[in-house]
Amino acid sequence: MPKKQKHYDVIVIGAGPAGFASAIRCAQFGLKTACIDNWRNKKGQSRLGGSHLNTGGVASMTLLESAKIYHQLTHGIAEHGIYAEAISIDLPLMIQRKDKIIDEIAHKMADLFVHHKIDHIQAKGRLLNTRQVEITTVDSQTHSILDAEHIILATGSNPIKLPCAPIDNEFIIDPIAALNLDTVPKKLAIIGAGVVGLELASIWNRLGAETILLEAQENFLSLLDQQISGEAYRVYQQQGLDLRLGARVISAKKGNIKVTVDYQDQEGTHTLRVDKLIVACGRKPNTGDLAAPEADLLLDENGYVHVDDNCRTNLPGVYAIGDLTLLGPMLAHKGIEEGVFVAELIAGFHNPINYDNLPSVIYTEPEIAWVGQTEQALRATGEGIKIGIFPLTATVRALAMGKTEGMVKIIAHAENDKILGVHIIGAQASELIAEAVLAMEFSASSEDLARTIHARPTLSEAVHDAALALKERALHL
Repeated sequence: MPKKQKHYDVIVIGAGPAGFASAIRCAQFGLKTACIDNWRNKKGQSRLGGSHLNTGGVASMTLLESAKIYHQLTHGIAEHGIYAEAISIDLPLMIQRKDKIIDEIAHKMADLFVHHKIDHIQAKGRLLNTRQVEITTVDSQTHSILDAEHIILATGSNPIKLPCAPIDNEFIIDPIAALNLDTVPKKLAIIGAGVVGLELASIWNRLGAETILLEAQENFLSLLDQQISGEAYRVYQQQGLDLRLGARVISAKKGNIKVTVDYQDQEGTHTLRVDKLIVACGRKPNTGDLAAPEADLLLDENGYVHVDDNCRTNLPGVYAIGDLTLLGPMLAHKGIEEGVFVAELIAGFHNPINYDNLPSVIYTEPEIAWVGQTEQALRATGEGIKIGIFPLTATVRALAMGKTEGMVKIIAHAENDKILGVHIIGAQASELIAEAVLAMEFSASSEDLARTIHARPTLSEAVHDAALALKERALHL
């Protein structure tokens, strides 16, 4: 029998970026808040942060930093007059460093919960109705019911599985296992050349694995500005990534020590034999058993929670944020903003999110970052535009760093000069895009950027020169 109810102002189910942010902001308003989450680390210990911290973006980025150092030591370091011999990899130690950083971040998050007097409940939460959540503890499987005025659903997403490539996490593995391998595969294939697939490929390619990406779509990174995706395709191929587009996997079978992969493209059927196969073909919302059937929570055919523009579900007082909804892409910072937005809405404030100015990043090397509209989308609508492009090969700081791959592209309205989109591929693109987001948030023109003084020598000068290039005034081309 369920235990006696305990009452809260707000209950948050999920402690990933969205759930964590919403819980913190609710507590800052003085609301009695509980956050229910059942994530555990490799040692079975409770961990905040969800998949983004523990097995997703943060974990991937941390491991990539190690891979970049190794790759630089073994490729091109001699150009700096530095010679290193007998460079080797201790992969378990590399993974251990990644796990240590994740633990440090998770501990800081836990300290913030204590500081804000948020009850962190290690359990699985299930919505019963508009006011009640059933919790089931992971260890004892005991059940109890919590009561709240407001409930925020923030359970995130998980990797999509493919029937043709059944995961055993030994030979055919998911992105989580791909960040915890104990040896570098000699030959690696990845199903999916989207964000996750490319980020994983950037790691293992730099650590020495022959890496093949099998992408079912004919176009590479089709959501990006085509000029940027074309440049990315060229750069990745130069780095040694084997990108095979229009490659639809038919089957994947593990043998004694290899995985046999059959796929089709325009030229017919092909067979690959690899040491590991990573399935990285997208994510789906974690809505399985999120709500009891009698709660009548409305989901769409793909499992996303139906919400309005204010993240409200069809149930009064119940909200859904982050990867659970189709309000914007599955991005950690999108979830954070929605978490803050809903908390403020509950507290009586309405500060809507501008999804049009939501930045996106692919953490490869070089990085890709963008905000706003693409050239092809604007031309399809007949919008009059002008474009400024500045290559990093003409940027002093990029030359000094030896990282001249890429460009900055700014698109502005042909008549009023308002910035409509900024697209960057290059070193630290994830940092450079912040200036563009701020400019667009204040409806800046390209002339505003062009007349903003940028320190020299910096990578941000490329943004400045791209703005100047819109009016054929670039100083360094």
